[in-house]
Amino acid sequence: METRFLKTLLLVIDGNSIAAAARKENLTPSAVVQRLRALADEVGAPLVKRAGHSMRATEAGMSVVETARRIVEMAESMPGLANRNDEIGKVRVGVIHSMTTGLLPEILILMKEKRPGIQVEVQPGQSSDLFQQMVDGNLDAAILVEPPFAIPKEFAWHELRKDPLVVLCGIDETEDDPVALLKRSPFIRYDRKHWGGRPGEVYLKGLKLNLREKYELDSLEAIAVLVNRGLGVSVVPDWLPPWPEGLSLRRIALKGGPFRGVGIIFPRLTLNERLVKAFAEEARAAAKAKNLGFTTG
Repeated sequence: METRFLKTLLLVIDGNSIAAAARKENLTPSAVVQRLRALADEVGAPLVKRAGHSMRATEAGMSVVETARRIVEMAESMPGLANRNDEIGKVRVGVIHSMTTGLLPEILILMKEKRPGIQVEVQPGQSSDLFQQMVDGNLDAAILVEPPFAIPKEFAWHELRKDPLVVLCGIDETEDDPVALLKRSPFIRYDRKHWGGRPGEVYLKGLKLNLREKYELDSLEAIAVLVNRGLGVSVVPDWLPPWPEGLSLRRIALKGGPFRGVGIIFPRLTLNERLVKAFAEEARAAAKAKNLGFTTG
């Protein structure tokens, strides 16, 4: 059974699309279909089926998908295992959206310069989703907000930065007291269901303010745009630039020093442990070299 055919199957199932799998593998859609038929012939049952405009795994496909994933992962880790003195192979890394522009480029530059044999596959997402994907074995590591629970002992956690929480308001705002500003202004909340929104939620509950809440959004960039348009103020982590262009905003520091911790997490034991630790090392180096934080006021 061809490992590359199994990888094609996984791409079709994960993306629900033959066309998307073909683009990722630089194949024609007909070549993807041929691989799926070859696998079906070997297994003795169709592994995917069309459902509307999407492709879905059949019952047989669902029964083999996790085994197929492990086989592909082991095959892709073989170069690194066979060349332990070299760093050759692939790592799959989840990254929260605010770090894909703020920190990830610096990490990838370091990887390219210092560890060119390691291929980095990046998947953006929300912290809770990325953590679960790593637990499920679909990611090798993740850069995310510190979990709001004790990190299981089988995972290593390295903090990369602390984003202080600030009150975000328009540039023309003259009030310097963040609490007074929160009391009198319409409030735009950073989604409290997100790990990144929970430190602000805890802080605001401690103040016991009767907020005039207008909106609750899960995008820091969208919140910044709404604040810039005069629709309210918000409490957000002072995340790494770049921010959306053309905004005129103030960031007023909060008393008491609340912050959002961001770090990298990965299993302590994994087939490609050497490669994952190499990526984590460069992530820490990039975070240290980065100008962490910028003036608030």
